[in-house]
Amino acid sequence: MRSLMLRTMLAFGFVMGLAPGEVASAQSPTVSIEAEYLMTLEAPLDPPQVVGSRLIFNLPAGGSVHGPKINGSIIPPAGDWLIPMADGSIRVDVRLTIKTDDGELIFFEASGVVVPTKEATDRFNKGEVITSKDEYFVTASKFSTASKKYEWLNHLQAVGKMVTSQTTKIKADYFVVR
Repeated sequence: MRSLMLRTMLAFGFVMGLAPGEVASAQSPTVSIEAEYLMTLEAPLDPPQVVGSRLIFNLPAGGSVHGPKINGSIIPPAGDWLIPMADGSIRVDVRLTIKTDDGELIFFEASGVVVPTKEATDRFNKGEVITSKDEYFVTASKFSTASKKYEWLNHLQAVGKMVTSQTTKIKADYFVVR
């Protein structure tokens, strides 16, 4: 049994690119991540549709994105399909189209997690403003476009963090991960 465990550990080391006897360090990373501000998204929210355990928020016309290299409006259809989890967290699934100020179309997808506190949930349900200090609300985002001007968006991964959230609107900042 002991030799089988040792062989498994050695094989795992080889798969990870480690020499026999070398152990991966969990104490420090081997790469670093940097974040560069990309844009802020602001969107109104319609009251949610309750479908089973899901909450589906329509993002009506009137939303916008603005940043150093991208500015535009959110055009329909656009929505957020929320899935409440048994532990109280919420899975986020956002899909929308951005029409840039110069007429280009960019498809935006974000998936992530919200971990609300009871206090934040109570305040949210009363229509009060919730901030990033009140709950964990982070997404991983990607873009798709046929636009030559914005094709650089096809080649990046972004992360978003909620700035403010209310029952009627949301604001989030997005960053390119480098």
